[in-house]
Amino acid sequence: MPLNRYQFRTTWLVPSSSGAVFAALVDLAGYPVWWPDVRSVTKVDDDTAELVCRATLPMALRLRMTRVEENESAGRVAVALSGDLEGTLTGRLAAGGRGTLLEIRQQVVARKPVLRALSPVAHPAFRLNHALMMRRGLRGLRAHLAATSS
Repeated sequence: MPLNRYQFRTTWLVPSSSGAVFAALVDLAGYPVWWPDVRSVTKVDDDTAELVCRATLPMALRLRMTRVEENESAGRVAVALSGDLEGTLTGRLAAGGRGTLLEIRQQVVARKPVLRALSPVAHPAFRLNHALMMRRGLRGLRAHLAATSS
């Protein structure tokens, strides 16, 4: 696999109902409220939004997310990604013992020139940066849903 290609799989346990988790996931405009690494969201059209994300590394990523699937009853969400990263992001929700299990899968290719140039040597750092961003996202979502359900 070329070093500018990334596959990520993350599982979150969120102590909230699957309906609440689903609603938060599909509300892209609300991401900056609970996910500190999502710096801004701009609506492009009814199915597309542009996000600016910056995690631990001092590098912002501009991503367009276009809805591919949004099926609450099946517990599935999917978006196509374009911009600095190109690929797909899917989420599957299922009732867990103490809330909702959310499995997130991402398959992307780095398109931002600096990412492409640095990927051969910085691949592990980019993977760690992603893991830290996802950890902060989980913490933020848990806190957000706990505050909104009170």
